[in-house]
Amino acid sequence: MNLIYKGKTKDVYSLEQNQVLLKFKDDVTGENGVFDPGANTVGLTIDGAGKSGLKMTQFFFERLAEQGIATHFVSANLDEVSMVVKEATPFGKGLEVICRYRAVGSFLRRYAAYCQEGDALDAFVEVTIKDDERGDPTISDDALELLNILSKADYQELKSLTKKICGIIKTELAKKDLELYDIKLEFGRDKATGDLLLIDEISGGNMRVYKNGSYIAPLDLEKDFLGA
Repeated sequence: MNLIYKGKTKDVYSLEQNQVLLKFKDDVTGENGVFDPGANTVGLTIDGAGKSGLKMTQFFFERLAEQGIATHFVSANLDEVSMVVKEATPFGKGLEVICRYRAVGSFLRRYAAYCQEGDALDAFVEVTIKDDERGDPTISDDALELLNILSKADYQELKSLTKKICGIIKTELAKKDLELYDIKLEFGRDKATGDLLLIDEISGGNMRVYKNGSYIAPLDLEKDFLGA
């Protein structure tokens, strides 16, 4: 295996047949030692965070496959804390798609003059461009098309698919009395076929989940949700 990229929370290695291996780390995003799924820097290291994230990711990718939703997931190895996935081409230099059910995090910081913490947002979808230097700015469908990152038709497909995927995740969490407040997804195109794929991970590290009004930290979420 050849190392392609050292990420904040995962390292990426090349494999044969248009596949790559993701090695999960115990690093999580945040600021000043406080976890924040929307942050673009590593904030802290939590022992077991990598394996916890992989367990959640495997569960959700398998559930999505049952619903006929295309993802990059191929297989997972919990002992090695790694996942084999289809190689995907990002949109531009990478996009993040956030689905928000309640006003928290950066949404609340931006629009606090117009909403209260926890206000319902009805699966509001917004897109940010991956750009650590500029703080991952939000971007509109008009700007995505203007900059030749994503056509408006592709944007609508991405938005519709995001709502469908997040609805499935939200329903699964609700079975354990857990409420999804927001979640960050990533998409790309299958390098071999060009098909739109859900990529990256689906774990406590990229979502905010509450129980009875109280925030559940990523490792606690995995234990609560999967009964580990």
